[in-house]
Amino acid sequence: MYFNKLLLLALFLMVTPALLSQEDSTKTEEDWDWHWEEWDDWEDWNVDFGFKKTRPAISLQYGIADMSRPDIGSPFIDPNLIELKLGYIKERDAWETDYIVKHNYNYLYLSNESNKLAGKEAVGTEIESDMWRFGAGWSSGYGYKLGENSSIVPYYSYALNWSNIDFTYPDVWTFAPDPDQEILNLYDESFRFGTSSEGGVRVKVIENLMFDAGYERSIVFQRHLFWKWAGSALIETAAQGLLDGFINKIFKSSPDAGPIVNFLLKNALAYGIYELRQDKMNWPFSSEAPIAYDQFKFGVTVVF
Repeated sequence: MYFNKLLLLALFLMVTPALLSQEDSTKTEEDWDWHWEEWDDWEDWNVDFGFKKTRPAISLQYGIADMSRPDIGSPFIDPNLIELKLGYIKERDAWETDYIVKHNYNYLYLSNESNKLAGKEAVGTEIESDMWRFGAGWSSGYGYKLGENSSIVPYYSYALNWSNIDFTYPDVWTFAPDPDQEILNLYDESFRFGTSSEGGVRVKVIENLMFDAGYERSIVFQRHLFWKWAGSALIETAAQGLLDGFINKIFKSSPDAGPIVNFLLKNALAYGIYELRQDKMNWPFSSEAPIAYDQFKFGVTVVF
């Protein structure tokens, strides 16, 4: 979110001197009018590192997940999950209206995904898993006020995380090793880097209580190839930044539609990118497939 805007600002600062050097120096004062009124949501460009005018928050979520990797033939037992978030929430009126709110939630989190939480045990060649994950996430969205202390906010989130997965293999692999085991051993009981994105809805029922529901796609890398990951992340960041510019135009012309359009476009882009990464974890660069999790989560957030 803030990184997107800093990236665009950096590009602007690099390009501006070159453009000014080619401008006609005889421009009048009127010609130099930059029309600042076009920057209706200028506060979004204020970098406060997530702690200015924020309120502490704790979230607890529970959900179900689907686990996969395209080149693994044996089935995984689908795990359930439980997740704890600690962070800061910031809300304010947006776009010069009294009914649209801008919502930000920056947090650290810890989660466990396991077939034990689902009460399931392996049958035949099924693979059991128990994953612990921690990381940092950034969530933002625009929503509608429902009352003085209530609102509904469709949001988009992005997170960086580290996962430790403990696999329990089928007994038959003890006597007849399977090629799948060689791949999974690269993850087993080791911390691996990953990323995730989430789209959902957060409902504020009273000043200190919110309920939320979301769909998250996450990937766990077989190994972390920094430069390929950075290139892939830069493409995603640039695409989201360009999308922000388009969404801002929609807010200016039709603010009522802005929150829904923001939710649909940003999450559609994230979904598409993660779909492309199912076979190449650092798409579009040549790389191995990741372990992927698709998760439905429901929870409650207490704001202090």
